[in-house]
Amino acid sequence: MATTFFRRLAKATPASFNNNAFGGQPKSGFSLFRFSAIAAVAGGISTYCYVSDSNLVHLDQINEQTGPKVALKPDKWLEFKLQDTARVSHNTQLFRFSFDPTAKLGLDVASCILTRAPLGQDAEGKTKYVIRPYTPISDPDAKGYFDLLIKVYPEGKMSQHFASLKPGDVVEVKGPIEKLRYSPNMKKHIGMIAGGTGITPMLQVIEAILKNPDDNTQVSLLYANVSPDDILLKQKLDVLAASHPNLKVFYTVDNPSKNWKGGVGYISKDIVTKGLPGPGEDTLILVCGPPGMMEHISGGKAKDYSQGELSGILKELGYTEQMVYKF
Repeated sequence: MATTFFRRLAKATPASFNNNAFGGQPKSGFSLFRFSAIAAVAGGISTYCYVSDSNLVHLDQINEQTGPKVALKPDKWLEFKLQDTARVSHNTQLFRFSFDPTAKLGLDVASCILTRAPLGQDAEGKTKYVIRPYTPISDPDAKGYFDLLIKVYPEGKMSQHFASLKPGDVVEVKGPIEKLRYSPNMKKHIGMIAGGTGITPMLQVIEAILKNPDDNTQVSLLYANVSPDDILLKQKLDVLAASHPNLKVFYTVDNPSKNWKGGVGYISKDIVTKGLPGPGEDTLILVCGPPGMMEHISGGKAKDYSQGELSGILKELGYTEQMVYKF
């Protein structure tokens, strides 16, 4: 029943989950994925990872003295166990991985993790790996778990590996890899242009802003997808926008349905001009999406993964390299 509820709730793909549904105390009758519907409606899934350990109280005491425990290590591959999965769209799945429930993952905003999976052996008999970066959509302050939203491509070596995983399987992870170091009120207005799963780093920044009552940053998001069914996190984004006046969201799709009420077509100069803050010292535009979209909007990154030269419609509209960040 719990797994069914998780998959139904994946339609909303919540980005922040409340980890205190059971008052912080494990009870022997609870399964690993038993959720509170009330907490889910409030904006997330409630879960407690039950650990039967007589030393739990002792570990908590040590934790209070030494600060929060961190699960990630930047220089070491560590195994994280898959807890559950849920299908979000026809080609996208949500994966929850668990770890020590007294520890945080160790992510800053905005940063990602590296994942790797074995890919046969080389000529010397050594294991070959495929390595890909992903941005967790769970709250960086959450303890005991993290969530990945992954589009599964037919020829994608890493995404196909994720799709083959079953609860209890493990994935090797290393990080965090810092992208943009966000600090509250660093800019008056942040504009975002996302395509497909490029929404994940945007959500990480959005959540950091909205959960901080002292952060007055205005956020405007343009989110492009192929069809309405491809829009990821839409329910979550709509709830956030409805409850936070400093967040505005505009959707556009290439193939609209009959009842579609958002934008149609690629993100154009006109859409950017109407939906995002104009060029200025207090403006920052974040861009993340597939290569074709990046070329059209801002130009892609350089071969060495640095920001590269700014081009595309953002340059044509007067934005400078200092005003744009490419994830």
